[in-house]
Amino acid sequence: MSTPHANQRVLITGASSGIGLHLAHRFASHGHPVCLVAPDAAELDSLAADIRQRHGVETLAVAVDLEQKECIAAIESALASAGWTVDILVNNAGHGFKGNYADVPLATHLSILRLNVEAVLRLTSLFLPRMVQEGRGRVLNTASIAGFEPGPTMSVYHASKAFVLSWSEAIATELEGSGVTVTALCPGPTDTDFFPKGDIEGSFAFQKGNLMDPEEVAQIGYEAVMTGDRVVVAGAVNKAMVFSRRFMSEHMQSRMNEKMYEEVDSPKRARGDKESPPQP
Repeated sequence: MSTPHANQRVLITGASSGIGLHLAHRFASHGHPVCLVAPDAAELDSLAADIRQRHGVETLAVAVDLEQKECIAAIESALASAGWTVDILVNNAGHGFKGNYADVPLATHLSILRLNVEAVLRLTSLFLPRMVQEGRGRVLNTASIAGFEPGPTMSVYHASKAFVLSWSEAIATELEGSGVTVTALCPGPTDTDFFPKGDIEGSFAFQKGNLMDPEEVAQIGYEAVMTGDRVVVAGAVNKAMVFSRRFMSEHMQSRMNEKMYEEVDSPKRARGDKESPPQP
């Protein structure tokens, strides 16, 4: 189904799984050419072929590690070779890791910041100046409801998403009247491989929580960025949670989140090992 903006090319990071994968299909289903960015070349090539077959749109696959500074030059080179400009940037890639701050190696904390914050800044700096110069463009940043409150045992992840949320809102204000919009997508717990990769699979949030479907989150994100919304919290339950935190102390918010990340006893677990998210 083509839209009036179907000629706008989209670059999506973290495109090989979870919310990013479904965002890729969502944009492609509306006729957008898509550039898929993730570390695994084989996964990306398979996804690109699937998107071309399903949706009939031009598709690029750029396999890079966004934690490495050299990735920006590699992305620039791939886009130049294809004759591409990026009209919509989707900064979706991110990860987290569970553990008390003092017990987790510094390298792990820095890895989270490099992917969740530094890569977002680098990519936005790569594409935003041209968008502003041309007076058109869109940026979608995947933040999280974690960005609204502190998260003991997930402290750096929560802090990284607080940065993305605050920064997105700030530059959205700077860009008023420019023809360029910035949207922060704030999902809550979502049924993706984020949990097993971050050693959070045994947590209450995953085992007992009301997980959203990544396809639903992607649809909400797509609609929000295309209408130019500044911040969108995905799902009624998550909206209620964010609103209710206004009436809690910071200490109470911290304790509540700490409980969400506590391990659930094996006999009480509701979910088993997480498999790869289904294709849309």
